[in-house]
Amino acid sequence: MHDAMLEIMSDKGDQVTTAVYEHPLIVRWCHWLNAISLFVLAGSGLQIFRAFPSFGPKIPQHVLINWPKAYAIGGWLGGALQWHLTFMWIYLGTGLVYVGYQLFSGHFRQILFLPRDLGGVWPMVRHYFFFGRKPAVTEAYNSLQKQAYTAAIGLGVLSVLTGLAIWKPVQFSWLGWLMGGFHYARIWHFAVMWAIIFFLFGHLVMVVLHGWNNFVSMLTGWKKNPEYGPR
Repeated sequence: MHDAMLEIMSDKGDQVTTAVYEHPLIVRWCHWLNAISLFVLAGSGLQIFRAFPSFGPKIPQHVLINWPKAYAIGGWLGGALQWHLTFMWIYLGTGLVYVGYQLFSGHFRQILFLPRDLGGVWPMVRHYFFFGRKPAVTEAYNSLQKQAYTAAIGLGVLSVLTGLAIWKPVQFSWLGWLMGGFHYARIWHFAVMWAIIFFLFGHLVMVVLHGWNNFVSMLTGWKKNPEYGPR
């Protein structure tokens, strides 16, 4: 449920602009802090990976990917670890605040993918990827968007759990065991990172497809002339 709705008349009085307060301040802050954190975590994580670019034993070591230093953050292993561990806390903190707000405010109903949304996935896939007819828009997020955002929250949880397993392998040995051991925990952490990057790419594509008002709403909180109308 949205907090407010405005209707603004033009100078001529023949047009009405509707604006819905779609993103509360706390959601916007978490969104942008999380975006910055993800950028630093991915870059520093790849620099850490450069120090041990394989997923097996160190001896003998087989280089899996020779990741270019220019596309990593930290300069060296120690520097990358400092960046990674610093922004890890920002990432974790904003994630907890975001999820806590969604739960206690009831705002989660706007983005959580539920069984009732299953029927709307294929029509949106057909529209986005096969130029099919656009389904009627009745909510702030369509079924495909809800599915993506719900999956992103799950990936965020997995990134933290796999990160803990390789950061503190003794203290969180039980986590490592659940993941198949330290080497497999590194694989999972690496895979989750790329899954999040692919999500972000799709997220940016959706922002472009849905127009400028969609981007501005994450800056100001207000979305002008939403397709679904005031609720």
